[in-house]
Amino acid sequence: MATTVLDPDLRTDVETLWNYHDMGHPLRRCDVGIGLGSHDLGVATHTAELYQRGLFPHIVFTGANAPTTIARFPRGEAVHYREHAISLGVPPEAITLDTAATNTSENLTHSRDVLAHAGIRPASVMLISRPYQQRRAYATCRKVWPEVEVVCSSRPLPLDDYIASIGDADRVINMLVGDTQRITEYARRGFAIEQPVPHHVHLAYHRLIDAGFTSRLL
Repeated sequence: MATTVLDPDLRTDVETLWNYHDMGHPLRRCDVGIGLGSHDLGVATHTAELYQRGLFPHIVFTGANAPTTIARFPRGEAVHYREHAISLGVPPEAITLDTAATNTSENLTHSRDVLAHAGIRPASVMLISRPYQQRRAYATCRKVWPEVEVVCSSRPLPLDDYIASIGDADRVINMLVGDTQRITEYARRGFAIEQPVPHHVHLAYHRLIDAGFTSRLL
């Protein structure tokens, strides 16, 4: 059975990865907010909140499905995100959808394309994602859409509160480990720009792998 309680023996290493993936960008107004599809509906909630605060005038929700989301969002991640944002008061005309993207690179290139089709060519974008996806989203955007300025944001939840919102501590840890691997592996494959990985992050990552958190490794 899934638990929302983080094992105290793992806390230091999990917090190390959690903090590493947070880009720490100050919020500022951008031309467009892009909600990156995932299993976490909190991304859509946060996107709606930022829109209502006036941080961008237009939203793109992007995402088809992954094996981890099809049961939760059977009509596709972007479609469910849009419906949720509208239920929170975002006007439908402020939202553009990309329902085809299946990875972060496609999230960004498809968003650029649907915006261009609508006559919108942003100089700045805010990428709204799960907390542990920020660094990968940033590195990918700088590779595939280098002409835009990038701000990253996620729900400002402490680690324990985020785990409680997802309902499964092991799932969150596995995702953290998987995203840490992708920082270096995707840069090596040419999918993203390189990012520094401090030694203490490298050690924490390998200790969590040794502890069995390998389900999201490539």
